[in-house]
Amino acid sequence: MTSSNTRVSEFPIDAFFLDRWSPRAFTGEPVSRETMLTILDAAHWAPSSGNNQPWRFVYGLRGTPAFDVLLGILTQGNQRWAKNAGALLFVISKTYRLTSTGERRTAYTHSYDTGAAWFSVICQAMKLGYHAHGMEGFDKEKAVELLGIPDGYRVEAAAAIGKIGDRSLLPEDLAERERPNNRKPVAEIAFEGRFTGGA
Repeated sequence: MTSSNTRVSEFPIDAFFLDRWSPRAFTGEPVSRETMLTILDAAHWAPSSGNNQPWRFVYGLRGTPAFDVLLGILTQGNQRWAKNAGALLFVISKTYRLTSTGERRTAYTHSYDTGAAWFSVICQAMKLGYHAHGMEGFDKEKAVELLGIPDGYRVEAAAAIGKIGDRSLLPEDLAERERPNNRKPVAEIAFEGRFTGGA
């Protein structure tokens, strides 16, 4: 077992995975364009089925008009804290691949592959001293419209990236929850030979 960041694993994993969490309190320090592109460069080396590379990213850096547009797509609940992020990001996946004849075919693993790229965002951000917090809470139709997402692409999630700040920067209800959480036991999510899990 491994212990780090107030968490304890069942098996001897690397502490990096326990140190990864999704804070809401950010300092407001901007993420530079070079840093953001470094993070996204790492992401685009993620594994993908047939090298389809379905992931796409739209980002906005704090202090730019793009940041304000992306912030406005988030739900009010997420805007309360994400406004202090150094950068905002929308993660998008291409839902199809082209056959040799140029026809579209559904890419079964588009979300799976894009999830791998998203985790690469998290890892590279942490290597540079930042943290990332993914979000489902955003207006999906507004995202498609304002970000110019074409047919055949799915907006998967939004994310905030920044330097961790003190929990006192958050509204009181969020400050109370600002700590790394735990996970279900491995036995509830991993099964040898046959799926035996419930809800």
